[in-house]
Amino acid sequence: MTSIAVIGAGSWGTTFAKVLAHAGSDVQMWSRRSEVSEEINSLNMNTDYLPEIMLPQAVTATSDIAEAVAGKSAIFLALPSQELRANLRAFGDYLPREAVLVSLIKGVEKGTNMRMSSVIAEEIGWPASQIAVVSGPNIALEIAREEPSAAVVSCVDPEVAARIAGLSTNDYFTAFTNTDVIGTEFGGTLKNLVAVAVGIVHGVGYGENTKASIITRGLAEITRFAVAFGAAPETMTGLAGLGDLIATCESPLSRNHTAGRLLGEGKPLAEVIDRMQQLAEGLSSVHPVLALAAERGVDMPIVRQVAEVLEGRMEPQYIAPHLTSQSDAPQGE
Repeated sequence: MTSIAVIGAGSWGTTFAKVLAHAGSDVQMWSRRSEVSEEINSLNMNTDYLPEIMLPQAVTATSDIAEAVAGKSAIFLALPSQELRANLRAFGDYLPREAVLVSLIKGVEKGTNMRMSSVIAEEIGWPASQIAVVSGPNIALEIAREEPSAAVVSCVDPEVAARIAGLSTNDYFTAFTNTDVIGTEFGGTLKNLVAVAVGIVHGVGYGENTKASIITRGLAEITRFAVAFGAAPETMTGLAGLGDLIATCESPLSRNHTAGRLLGEGKPLAEVIDRMQQLAEGLSSVHPVLALAAERGVDMPIVRQVAEVLEGRMEPQYIAPHLTSQSDAPQGE
């Protein structure tokens, strides 16, 4: 059996550890909190994040990072986007040089505005051919319940992408491949911002027509952005783009949709963050994405107005009329 590490024991990291184990690998998770590791080892459960979900016997856990990564051929990173660099600095020296690092993280780093694979490459100096990313319509709890799902594994080296996809495919989870790392990562990041907008209008009380308008305009908006940075347009209509967008915007299990809904209900941002068990990545990606868009001259009215709501400069109920107006809509939207 292949020996794999998953760094991060939140809902997505725990879910993906289960996916990998059911695909035939021995999986050792790393958790910062020893009590989480102990529960996984003794009860095969992580009740903080996936209550009532049993984990396979092939999933074990530790709070010792050196033990977690030693001898592993693939290391999956499931950490908050804004904590990735600090963690790599803390444990980068323990990583086996021959391993493939796989980012399960959807976000853009504040300050540098870098994608997660770029943060990995810069911080530990590994070649792009040893770094892969996974993205798609992946609501963690649904996959943990073994509901049929799919995702994309992307790497500049198609053989590496195929290898990681093979490690990630089982009876209920299918991993496809591409080499468009830029599009795959930006698709997973940008859809979170649109999901926050959809959540806001849901919280305000608007119906399905408004949500569909924002999702449709949102797809065009995130496609313009991603293509401006070198992504393939077809990636944005696949699992890592449209598929992820639909799942995140429509599911009440989505953290970004939930954060938007709370904002739409009038909750202040500080309270929304405090009420979320895990960070909604869309909230931390808004300003880095807008900064990147400004660099390439890409207009992003949906993301811009989400930022205005977050900053208290726009009341939530006014976001939908602006988003469904024709004043700034490119032809064809």
